[in-house]
Amino acid sequence: MIAALIVLPILAGFALYLVPRSAELTAKWLGVLVAFASLVLAVLGNGQPDESLRWLQRPFSANFHVGLGGLGFWVVALLALSTICALVALRVPRQRDFVAQMLFLLGAMSGVFVARDLLLFALFWDLMLIPVFMLLIAWAPGRGGATAWRYLIYNLAGGLALLLATAAYGVVEGSTDVIGLSVGHGVTAIGAAWGAWIFAGYAFGFLVKTPVWPFHTWMPDTYADLPPAAVAVVSAVQSKAGLYGFLVVTAPLLPEQMRAAATAMFVLGLVGLVYGALVALVQDDAKRVVAYSSLSHLGLILLAVFSGNAVALGGAAVYIIAHGLFSAGLFIVLGQVEERQQTRLLSRLGGLAELEPKLAGALHIMALAALGLPGLCGFAGEILILTGLYQAGAVWPAAIALVPIVLAAAYMLRLFQRFMHGPVRAALPQRPDLRPIELLALGPLVIAIALLGIYPAPVAGSGATLTHPQLAGVQR
Repeated sequence: MIAALIVLPILAGFALYLVPRSAELTAKWLGVLVAFASLVLAVLGNGQPDESLRWLQRPFSANFHVGLGGLGFWVVALLALSTICALVALRVPRQRDFVAQMLFLLGAMSGVFVARDLLLFALFWDLMLIPVFMLLIAWAPGRGGATAWRYLIYNLAGGLALLLATAAYGVVEGSTDVIGLSVGHGVTAIGAAWGAWIFAGYAFGFLVKTPVWPFHTWMPDTYADLPPAAVAVVSAVQSKAGLYGFLVVTAPLLPEQMRAAATAMFVLGLVGLVYGALVALVQDDAKRVVAYSSLSHLGLILLAVFSGNAVALGGAAVYIIAHGLFSAGLFIVLGQVEERQQTRLLSRLGGLAELEPKLAGALHIMALAALGLPGLCGFAGEILILTGLYQAGAVWPAAIALVPIVLAAAYMLRLFQRFMHGPVRAALPQRPDLRPIELLALGPLVIAIALLGIYPAPVAGSGATLTHPQLAGVQR
């Protein structure tokens, strides 16, 4: 059942090419059905026994070993949900081919989060680059080709570092089938030099993928050029793969190296927090506002990951899911704005709330979640992280983190006000408000945002358990 999370979307993606190219609606709803089946499989597979098949014996032991539980379950569920909503909202040319690539992406990313073998983890880490590259090449306007190659080169470099670290770990330890095992399987027992190099390989791959400043330069163009349905999923889930890797790979296997790197990671996280917020505040392109806000939000999660505090790690788990929900919602809504007005520039829009009140309401909810309104999911993650940082003795980092959290209100309200209020631009075409199908695409995200904000305990618990025993003492 767990392996089906990988196999079903990939096989369905290939099968879609048997559908006539002209049958766009058929392809779209088949994609939605497969994504929904993935969500059901994730719920049914949560906590079930792992599935394993012998893979390699030389030069080290590796298995096709998959399992689902804890934080991995919540991320896989987020992946399936965001894919469902993105495909329901989908309006692009050549829909059959687009949906096929989205299903390949769904299967490859699911593989990352259910893998229990490091080599399998590294394999899917690189495989999930291919659909995004193809989506940029085929559906990104204008400079999509340059953006696609920049995305691929950056992330392949990170993937190569991760693969080399995995091979080194396997040669030294004799097996890569170690994700999820109890403490004691780490590299610390074989010498600091090996441990440092292996951690460096993993850390580079994770920092590029997240992305964390200064490894983020591929991200703004990628988020701006991808079609809304694709960037909704990439921003919601693919950017969390690096943070997930720190929590489930390096924390239990390389705790000493995590501890030694904590100060440097705090610096990178804080710089990204402040830099992302300040740059988001001056962007004219709405998608770039959300892209740089993501850089800021992900920096906050990085602080929590390296705090080693149970409360902060619980907050990191909540914010990983929360950011995925509201970023997916924001990109879908911005796509709906751009489809209607043929622009997403703040300087060229205004007064849309008078013309399209449902669209204004949808953007309002997503913006409030992103700026951390109490009662919504963003606030729950932020308050847990800040409390945990204070408990861990990271008082100054917590205080500095408050500044970009306040700035989030400024750039999100600026985005909403420029689009929805002020004088109606005379040149704006008269467009219909959100259609029922577009409301259907946003409804599950809105419900999840509210539920997670009201009751974050199950998700927070999946993060808090990661402190014992793997992260004990990794504190600042």
